[in-house]
Amino acid sequence: MSENSDSITTKNHYNIFVGDGEMATLMRNYDWEQHPMGAPESWPNSLISLIRLMLHSDFPMFIWWSPDLYMFHNDAYLPALGKKHPQALGAKAKEMWPEIWSQLGVIAEEILNGGRSFFAQELLIMLDRKGFGEETYWTFSYSPAPDDKGGTGGVFCACTEVTKSVIGQRRLKTVKNISDFTVKVNTVQEAGHLVAGAITENKEDIPFSLIYLVNNEGSNAFLIGKSGELSPELIPDEVNLQQPEGRDIWSLAEVFKTKKEKNFYRSDDQAGTLAEKEFLSGKKVVVHPVLKPGEDKVIGFFITGISPKLEYDSDYRNFHELLSGQIAASLASVLGREEANRQQEDLIQLFQQAPVAIAILRGDKFVVDLANSNMCEFWGRLHEQVINRPVFDALPEAKGQGLEKLLQEVITKGVTHSHSEYLLELNRRGKREKLFANFIYYPFRNALGVITGVIAIAVEVTEQVEARKEIEAKNKELMAINADLDNFVYSASHDLKGPILNIEGLMRVLLPKLPDEARKSKKIEEVVDMVFGSINRLKLTIDDLSEVSRVQKEAEEDVRDIDINDVVEEVLSDMQLTVMETRAIIEVTGNRCSIPFSPRNMKSIVYNLISNAIKYRDPERRPHIRINCEKRNNELIFSVSDNGLGMDLKYENKIFSMFKRLHSHVEGTGIGLYIVKKIVENAGGRIEVASKVNEGSVFTIRLGL
Repeated sequence: MSENSDSITTKNHYNIFVGDGEMATLMRNYDWEQHPMGAPESWPNSLISLIRLMLHSDFPMFIWWSPDLYMFHNDAYLPALGKKHPQALGAKAKEMWPEIWSQLGVIAEEILNGGRSFFAQELLIMLDRKGFGEETYWTFSYSPAPDDKGGTGGVFCACTEVTKSVIGQRRLKTVKNISDFTVKVNTVQEAGHLVAGAITENKEDIPFSLIYLVNNEGSNAFLIGKSGELSPELIPDEVNLQQPEGRDIWSLAEVFKTKKEKNFYRSDDQAGTLAEKEFLSGKKVVVHPVLKPGEDKVIGFFITGISPKLEYDSDYRNFHELLSGQIAASLASVLGREEANRQQEDLIQLFQQAPVAIAILRGDKFVVDLANSNMCEFWGRLHEQVINRPVFDALPEAKGQGLEKLLQEVITKGVTHSHSEYLLELNRRGKREKLFANFIYYPFRNALGVITGVIAIAVEVTEQVEARKEIEAKNKELMAINADLDNFVYSASHDLKGPILNIEGLMRVLLPKLPDEARKSKKIEEVVDMVFGSINRLKLTIDDLSEVSRVQKEAEEDVRDIDINDVVEEVLSDMQLTVMETRAIIEVTGNRCSIPFSPRNMKSIVYNLISNAIKYRDPERRPHIRINCEKRNNELIFSVSDNGLGMDLKYENKIFSMFKRLHSHVEGTGIGLYIVKKIVENAGGRIEVASKVNEGSVFTIRLGL
C-alpha cells in the first residue's frame, strides 16, 4: 500500500489498537484484510483517532462506522453486549441489534445522513443479550463521527447503563408505597387490599402476586390480597396448612414448616404440581414466608411472579426480601392495631357491662372520655350530655361538694381516694336529690406511666344507708325492750322468791296445827300435795328465770381456759344417781378439748343436753348416750346424741324457744334448750339439731377457736 497523508503508512497496524485490554487485543488479532473495511492502515485518520480514544477510556463507548455501521467498542461496553461478544466486533450493527433497530437504528442512520446528535436519559431499551428480551435503561448520546474529509463517517456513542438505578428506585417506591398505604388502616383485609394495590403499580417487577395471612392457630391461610392476572384455580381463598393434600397448589404448608422460600420455575420436560405446570412456558414464581418482625414465626405468605424481562439476580432477590419484610411489618402493625382496637372494644364493653358505675376523666379539666350507662344513670344525665365535656360543666351542681380537691390530688399527686357512704346532691329525675355513694378515684396512666386522667368507680348505696339507719333505729328500740325484759326477768326471778318461800313456810307452819282428823283426810292430803307441787314447780321456774338472767348479764364474765372433758366428768358425777336409776349407757369419745369459756356456762350446756337425753328416753329401750368432742377446721365441735324419743323437725323453731316443750309427759319448764342456745350464741357459736321420731336426736355445738 502506498503511503499518503490521508492514511497510516506503517506496515505494523498493531500500533493503532494500543492497550492491554481485551478489545485492544481482539482488534490487533482480528483479520481485517478479510473484512470489508480492509487493513487498518487504510482507515481514515479520524477513525483511528476515535478508536485510540475509545480504547483508552474506562467509559462505555462504541463507534459504528461507514454506511454499513460496522461495530467497534471498548472493554467498558462489553456488559452491554452480553452474549453478542466477541462476534459483535466488526459486525454490522443492524444485524447484531435487530431487537432495537426500529428504536435506535433509525436514529443512527439519520445521523449518518447528516442528522443532528441525539441524547437520551434513562431510556428503556429491550436488549437480547442474555437469551431473552431484557428490560434495560441507558443514558447515552449519538454523535456524528467525522471522516477525514469533514463529512460524517459514522456514529460515535458514549453511554452508561442505569438499569440498576432506575429499577432500584422503582422497587424502593413500591416498598415505600406499601408502608405509606397501610400506615393508617385498621384491618388486615384492608391492608391486604392496599398492599396489592401498591404492588399493582409495579407490574414490571411483580407481574402478579397473592398475599395470604395465617390465622392465630396456624392451621389455615386466608387470601387477603392479589394483583395481576392468574387463572381462578391458582387463587384458593383458603389453604389448610395441616392437611395440605387439598388445594395447597403453592406448597404453603411446606413453606410454613421450613420458613424458607420456594421457587416455581422448571424446565419444560419436568412435571410438577398444577402451579408448576402453569408456569412451564417460561413463567416463574417464588413463594416467600412472611415472618413476624423480630420473631421466627410465619404470619403469612407472599407469592410473586418474576418478570420474564429481568434476570432473577441478587438484586431481584433482595427486593423480594425487602418487600416481604415490609409486608410483614405492615401486617404486624395492622394486627397490632386490630388487637389494640379489639382490646379497646372489649374494655369499653367491659365498662358498659360492669355492674358498677365507671368513668374515665381525661386531663386537668376532667373531660369525660368514657362513661358507662350505670355512671350516666348515677349522674342523672344522658350519655350525649356528658361525653367529651368537662365533668363539672356537665354536672355543675357537683361543684363545691369536695370532689374537685379529690380529683386534683389524684391527677397531680397520683394518690388514690376511696370513700364510703359519701353524701352528694345531684340534679336527677327533674329534681335535686340527696344520695350516698361508695366511690374510688385512682390515676389513669398511659404506656409511659404518665398520669393522664382519673378512673372513677362509684356505687350508689342510698337505699342501703337508709335501710341501715332504719334498722339501727329499730335495733335501738329492740335493745331498749330487751333491756327492760332482762330487768323484768331479773327482778321477777328475785322478787318472786320471797313470797314463794313465805308461802312454803306458812304451809309447813299451818299443817301441824290442823286437827288430826283433817290431816288424816285423804282429800286434805291431796290438796296439800297439789299445793307443795305447785310451789316446787314455781320455785323451779324462778330458778330457770334466774339462770336466763344470769346468762344474759354474765355472758362475758369469768372466761378462762377450761377442759370440756373435765366439765363432762363433773356433770356425770352430779347425775350419777339419775344415770343409775335409768340404767343409761354413757359413752364419751373424741379428744380432750380445751377452750376459753365460762366454766359455769359450759356446765349449764353440758348438764342441759345430757339431762334432756335422759329425760326424753324411749321407755321401750335402754338409754344410750354418746358424748363427743373434737377440734376440726378451726372449730370446737361438741355433740350429744341419744336413742330416745326423737322429734319432728318441722317444730324445730319451737325447740329452742322459752317455755316451749314437745313432750308434755316429762316434767320441766321448757327453758333449758333456750338457755343453751343463748349461751352458745353469746359466745359467737351456733347449735344444730338432727332428729328422727322414735330414733333419737343429736345436738351439736360449734364454737370458733
